[in-house]
Amino acid sequence: MQKPASSKRNSVRIIAGEFRSRKLEFPNVEGLRPTADRIRETLFNWLQDSIQGETCLDLFSGSGALGFEALSRGAKQVDFVEKDRIAASCIRGNLERFNIARGTLYCADAFDWLAAQQAGMSRYGLVFLDPPFNEEFLADACIKLDASGLLRKSGLVYIETADVSEFGKIPSVWRKLKSKKAGSVNYSLYQAQ
Repeated sequence: MQKPASSKRNSVRIIAGEFRSRKLEFPNVEGLRPTADRIRETLFNWLQDSIQGETCLDLFSGSGALGFEALSRGAKQVDFVEKDRIAASCIRGNLERFNIARGTLYCADAFDWLAAQQAGMSRYGLVFLDPPFNEEFLADACIKLDASGLLRKSGLVYIETADVSEFGKIPSVWRKLKSKKAGSVNYSLYQAQ
């Protein structure tokens, strides 16, 4: 059973783009850990030629930091999927506070949401996949995302995990483009083939 969130709000800043230096608020929910500034900076340096005008999916959104950074840097649309109602409420609040119409929030379990999507709707060119580290969701999420048909051919998938062995469970049709480690966080960028 998940512990209830406290009323305390945390924040993380957007690094660059339209909303540069603005702070995203997020709740104190067990297991919610936004992607660190230096990791986001590296990731978006990798993506600098791919983000403008892209349609993105922030699966297991948590704080929504990756999706908001993408919106700030010119993504055409970001769909946020977050099952925790308190975290989802904060994402909604940040979308409203920043007056962003290019973000859509789905308060849903990521696996249920993927299963409910219409097959073959290849609409995402970039997916952020950062499931909770204390759960073993990554392999299943990759398999279900790949099978869903939501990822466009040559689409990019960013993956973040604490367990480097998880990368061995990535679909064989995804090619690793970049990979790094920062502290206990392993992160990689893949391309669907």
